[in-house]
Amino acid sequence: MSATETRTAPAVVFDLDGTLVDSEPNYYEAGRRVLAAHGVTGFSWAEHTRFIGIGTRETLEILRREHGLSAPVDELLAEKNRHYLELARAGTEVFPEMRKLVERLHAAGHPLAVASGSSRAAIDTVLSATSLEGLLPLRVSAEEVAHGKPEPDVFLEAARRLGVSPGGCVVLEDAPPGAEAARRAGMRCVAVPYVRGTETDPAFAGAGLLFVGGQREFDAGRTYAWINGDPATRHRGAG
Repeated sequence: MSATETRTAPAVVFDLDGTLVDSEPNYYEAGRRVLAAHGVTGFSWAEHTRFIGIGTRETLEILRREHGLSAPVDELLAEKNRHYLELARAGTEVFPEMRKLVERLHAAGHPLAVASGSSRAAIDTVLSATSLEGLLPLRVSAEEVAHGKPEPDVFLEAARRLGVSPGGCVVLEDAPPGAEAARRAGMRCVAVPYVRGTETDPAFAGAGLLFVGGQREFDAGRTYAWINGDPATRHRGAG
């Protein structure tokens, strides 16, 4: 066992989009612009929600196939990232209770990481724009591993870089594919559903702490206590 694995403070791995920050409106708009540029109009928010929790490349592969686009995926990806970075720099909101949790965990010495389906450039831009970069220096993008969520690759790579075993990690996630990835990685999970109605998805059934009402019910103090093994917080559900 390495020196880092002897730490008593669990490592905490945050999903980014929809969990730490409300970036989905920017991703929706970036995707809408890309599709419109390639002749696909009427892309709706409801259609976008199908892809929440899935990596950007995987999303574009599906959309390219469904809409019969001729442009290569790499071209579409570059276009979407360009639009998204422009939107992200203009404004990205951090969920207030999430910021409180990150600050408290950082102050207490918990190893922290971000593991996201977004590109590395998008992760870095958002964390810089929201002043979280100094608190979350370790980041893993789905671009850096073989498979995106719901496969566990990004979480396992985060654990490897942190120098901890998967069983010593807690994941915070907002989407079913991410919760499933955490389960496959053998990590505890705090689920904060972003899309209303997904709280009953079977992927969330294995979450140790589930905030049924999503961000409007998420509580940093309660989550901090659960991460650190407070028996009073071990039941599931919230609010």
